[in-house]
Amino acid sequence: MDDDRVAVITGAAHGIGRRTAEVLADEGYLLAVIDREPVSAFDALSFVGDVSDEDDVERFVELVEARYGRADVLVNNAGIASIGPAEETTAATWRRVLEVNLTGPFLLSQAFGRRMLVRGAGSIVNIASVAGLMGVADRVAYNASKHGLIGLTRTLAVEWGGRGVRVNAVCPGWVKTEMDDASQAEGAYVDTDITEHVPMARFAQPDDIAKAVAFLADPARSGFVNGAALSVDGGWAADGSWQSLRLDSRSR
Repeated sequence: MDDDRVAVITGAAHGIGRRTAEVLADEGYLLAVIDREPVSAFDALSFVGDVSDEDDVERFVELVEARYGRADVLVNNAGIASIGPAEETTAATWRRVLEVNLTGPFLLSQAFGRRMLVRGAGSIVNIASVAGLMGVADRVAYNASKHGLIGLTRTLAVEWGGRGVRVNAVCPGWVKTEMDDASQAEGAYVDTDITEHVPMARFAQPDDIAKAVAFLADPARSGFVNGAALSVDGGWAADGSWQSLRLDSRSR
């Protein structure tokens, strides 16, 4: 067991979290996962709980310690979206989004980070968003949570990097997941709103994000990467073109 690498993944039932679990399992990691619903798609220690609930986090950490005795990698992926005008966003919605998307990663990072610091090694990867790098209309709580998650990432990287624990963030663009399906079903946007903006002219797939996570998790590949906010967005955050110029550049 001492030679096995252990990865903890939140929100692993669907989408990015599920694909990340599959990719890390293929790379030889033992898995421990937490989600609001049971995760049975792959071999893992699975715990049903809420990442924003301190008691659930404590019980989950105890289970991981009892089963594996360690966690080498923590992937804070669990998150929820909220779409609507800022002036209509309720305080309850604001609090819930920040609780799941920001407080949850803090609680998990603190709990597992303490143990990583004792061992002098570990990697924490937070799943942020391009919405953490810029403003996106009608997503005030989500944007704030992801900006905060990048701030948390950088702060922990500064505090813990010299003690052997690296902390980085992955910033996906729009990804084809169940969350995207739900947003489109609500009429928030259509495929072309995204593909016409992204320089690579497509959505991300969960595999694109999972492979970036695997890179940041592995000290052999990213051992001097610490405090980074890695955009995996097909160039979305880099593109300052207006729409006609953006689309014209593809046909030259």
